[in-house]
Amino acid sequence: MAAEPPKSDPVQDAPRVTEPRHAAAGIPAIGHTLRIARRQMGVRRTALTLLSVNQKDGFDCPGCAWPEPEHRHTAEFCENGAKAVAEEATLRRVTPEFFAAHSVADLAGRSGYWLGQQGRLTHPMYLPEGGTHYEPVTWERAFGIVAEEIAALDSPDQAVFYTSGRTSNEAAFLYQLFARELGTNNLPDCSNMCHESSGSALSETLGVGKGSVLLEDLHRADLIIVAGQHPGTNHPRMLTALERAKAGGAKIISVNPLPEAGLERFKNPQTAKGLTAGTALTDLFLQIRIGGDQALFRLLNKLILDTDGAVDEAFVREHTHGFEEFAEAARAADWDETLAATGLARAQIERALEMVLASRRTIVCWAMGLTQHKHSVPTIREVVNFLLLRGNVGREGAGVCPVRGHSNVQGDRTMGIFERPAPAFLDALEKEFGFAPPRRPGYDVVRAIRALRDGEAEVFFAMGGNFVSATPDTEVTEAAVRRARLTVHVSTKLNRSHVVTGARALILPTLGRTERDLRASGEQFVTVEDSMGMVHASRGRLEPASPHLLSEPAIVCRLARRVLGGRSATPWEEFEKDYATIRDRIARVIPGFADFNARVARPGGFALPHAPRDERRFPTATGKANFTAAPVEYPELPEGRLLLQTLRSHDQYNTTIYGLDDRYRGIRDGRRVVLVNPEDAAGLGVRDGAYVDLVGEWRDGVERRAPGFRVVHYPTARGCAAAYYPETNVLVPLDATADISNTPASKSVVVRLEQSATD
Repeated sequence: MAAEPPKSDPVQDAPRVTEPRHAAAGIPAIGHTLRIARRQMGVRRTALTLLSVNQKDGFDCPGCAWPEPEHRHTAEFCENGAKAVAEEATLRRVTPEFFAAHSVADLAGRSGYWLGQQGRLTHPMYLPEGGTHYEPVTWERAFGIVAEEIAALDSPDQAVFYTSGRTSNEAAFLYQLFARELGTNNLPDCSNMCHESSGSALSETLGVGKGSVLLEDLHRADLIIVAGQHPGTNHPRMLTALERAKAGGAKIISVNPLPEAGLERFKNPQTAKGLTAGTALTDLFLQIRIGGDQALFRLLNKLILDTDGAVDEAFVREHTHGFEEFAEAARAADWDETLAATGLARAQIERALEMVLASRRTIVCWAMGLTQHKHSVPTIREVVNFLLLRGNVGREGAGVCPVRGHSNVQGDRTMGIFERPAPAFLDALEKEFGFAPPRRPGYDVVRAIRALRDGEAEVFFAMGGNFVSATPDTEVTEAAVRRARLTVHVSTKLNRSHVVTGARALILPTLGRTERDLRASGEQFVTVEDSMGMVHASRGRLEPASPHLLSEPAIVCRLARRVLGGRSATPWEEFEKDYATIRDRIARVIPGFADFNARVARPGGFALPHAPRDERRFPTATGKANFTAAPVEYPELPEGRLLLQTLRSHDQYNTTIYGLDDRYRGIRDGRRVVLVNPEDAAGLGVRDGAYVDLVGEWRDGVERRAPGFRVVHYPTARGCAAAYYPETNVLVPLDATADISNTPASKSVVVRLEQSATD
């Protein structure tokens, strides 16, 4: 039997703290996985569901985007993937009776954890203007409400169409097609808040805004640098790939302000060794100061240039552009400035250089620790410079590896979910569907919030996700969303975005990845693209949580028919009946998808082409891989302040909170904690266990406050602190963004600690 959802919010005012762990997974991960799954699904459903996760004939995990190996384990999932599956396949239900018993005001006072634990949404729900409770509504009426509000707009650009990374390729392609037939490129997505900086840097330097490695490349690497990433929590299956790389002789350098249990030691629960001693992964831990990564890679590049025979001169000469300007900037790198920016010792950097020079095949992996700073794009460009110097692009076992966080976030972008589409994509869309797509750029996430705030956008439609919890400057964002005429969320479960509404609001319940999708032409499957450009099928196995659910493609098709009516010649009804017809159109519009239906029918799917990886061809403006030269930047820290990074707990996936523990960091029964170096805490006069308010400081002078955080003395880099989001998103100014990519700078927030009224 599955457990009942919590009736009341758990108390979080006294988190328990123990020493952090120094190994990840193992027997504790197995036990935790089974407890969570049993509570949500019961024993029989747990077995049926988890054995289908990430299998070639099963469904893609709705968690992270890490790729699957060719030969799958019977249990091809991690602890956090199992949590994601359990929450979607839960037996708990949120029915119309639930909404009748709970007003929107009541729900708005609950935690995100409590909302998510209530279960699956079962019916379309409508909050009328002036209403206090959501009430059931027919699908036909729901689409009519959206059509009414869109018809009342002065311009299609007053509508915003947001996408979460869970959305399938088929649904994403239809969604962008609908928005562009309507007449807008307002297609912000969760990439805007995570790897937009990666895409911006890689498109400019290599010509493709994606990673250049396949899973097998990690197995063959000599050196893997993992920078600004916590794979033990955020991408646990990556640890298996690192373990295999170590078995093949690879060395690993970890670059992070925090020690990370999974990178210290991995206890693989699928092996006898993993259940006992495990495998030590990191050979060199560089505990860098927040935001110091560009300075580190710039100095390494100088040292490579200064070492006879270290540069791959043939590769640089034949395949790159801009070397001389880059080399001049790199040779000017200063040891003292680098040590101040990074907080590292000279001997550590010299040891890293030795490992770099000993490696013929080097991969650099990174995540949000590199992408969410003001200077993120120059930082990632510097990583590319580092790899180009020694020819580590387009070589087996080498390349760039931005690790995507959500299971189809990369695929959504490939399908055209982008506010600044390439002219070639729009040309292909126009040729295939016979309409003139809009050419003016649309809103990204930050610009969409500004537009809502300023009354320039009046309809907000979200295909999945939890927009108000994922975005920065929480008070500003929530006030902006409340100014909308209509907010619409296509969702599987309840979250905070459903209770921060416009004048009118709709919740449209949809099928999850785990569920069978039966259409008029038979059972359907969808496709996804993983973090390394592999495209494969996903087939749900469970009966839907409710007979009143529609799939995401069906929702888009019916919405398009209702809103666009006779002015659209697109065969929306045909698309809804048979998703193969959608894939036929994708094949004709998007490069790399020729013969899509036949290729995706093969077990395991297929790899999309990647010119730099496959043929050392670089489709950039210069026709070559571009070295770049930018001034070195790093955050300045005023006296008596700390530099805060927002991060996830181990019982969390993006904004979904599975529980109140972070066992690798030794935190139990609470999330409002701030991790502070003991020496910094002593200098600030803050004891372990004290309660403080986190007060953000930024150039606009606005006080942003997150109250009531328990101080935890923790081995962070000096001057640096860490706390969980979404609770700390309130501290991230809306206008504090990365240059070029406009990604919120959530990893470098200047804060002061003030004694809390609760202490």
